[in-house]
Parts: sequence; structure tokens; C-alpha cells
Amino acid sequence: MKKQLKMVHLSMLAALGVVLMLIVRFPLFPSAPFLEYDMGDVAVILTAFLYSPWASLLVLVIVSLIQALTVSASSGWIGFVMHVISTGAFVLVCGLIYNRKRGAKSKVSKLYLPAALAAGTIAMVLVMIPLNLIFTVRFMQVPREAVLNMMIPTIIPFNVLKGIINSVVVCVLYPAVKKILKSSKSLNPEL
Repeated sequence: MKKQLKMVHLSMLAALGVVLMLIVRFPLFPSAPFLEYDMGDVAVILTAFLYSPWASLLVLVIVSLIQALTVSASSGWIGFVMHVISTGAFVLVCGLIYNRKRGAKSKVSKLYLPAALAAGTIAMVLVMIPLNLIFTVRFMQVPREAVLNMMIPTIIPFNVLKGIINSVVVCVLYPAVKKILKSSKSLNPEL
């Protein structure tokens, strides 16, 4: 029964990610309207903290696939792969850090959530630099010089802002979502 309830929760988190991705979408930089922020990654990050980074990768693939087939169809498989790798790096880093320290019972343990999110943001930003230089140049046929010229004023700040916004939203939502799911007794007792 516990396994089935966990699958229900993961399905709900994936559905939440899809809904957030479809409803909350906007460009962060008017000069680069193709770089849209969407809130779908919030559900993926919550999954990393509530269950594991590995479970969050499953939710990420589901949300990213639906995104690639709907609102981001113009970027096709390239957008799908870049999203899975960048957000995957984010959730693996922050999920592994946070889940390692989850059982700590001190005031310092409250710092693990923001520290894990900061580390995840840094990982995502660092991964997106070579991803843009490889995928955008090679498969989207954008000249390398154009990508390099966008890196500091647009691409890096976009990913930093995306990470910060997602981190703030997760810090606000995580305690409430954790409490709701914990009440169903399907999560680890350490929650």
C-alpha cells in the first residue's frame, strides 16, 4: 500500500509540475523572449526533497516531455534534452545535499534547504554554459559568437534568476507540502 501511495504522490507532483508549467510562463528578459521562466520545476524540486533526487528525475522527464510536446514544441528534442540535463543537475545536487542532512535535529539543519538550493542553482548555471555552446550552436544553427555574446548579459542571468525564483517558491511551499504528505504516512519517518 505504501508503494502505491508513493506512486500516487509522484503522479500528483508530476501533474502539479505540468499545471504550473502551463499556467505560469513568462520571459524574464524582454531582449530574449525565447527564454521563458515556467514554474514546472518547482514540483520537480519538491519531489527531490520529499522523496529522492532519483524520484524527481522521473517527475522531471514526465513534465519535460509534456512541455516539449506542447508549449515548447518549437525547440523540440533539443529543448527537452537541455531541460532534463539542466534541471536534472539542479535536483541531483540539491536533493543529494538535502537528503544527506535531512535527519539533523539542530538549528543548523534549517540552513540545509537554502544551501542545497543554492548549490543546485550553481550546478544548473554551470551546466547550461556548455549546453548552450553545444546544443544551441550545433543543433539550432545559432553562430557560436552570438551564443557567446548572449552568455553574460542574458543566458547566465536567466538561469541564476530561474534558480532563485524556484528556490524561493520551494522554501515557501516545502513545509506545507511536506506536512500534507507526511500526514498520509507514505514518506520516510525522517520527514
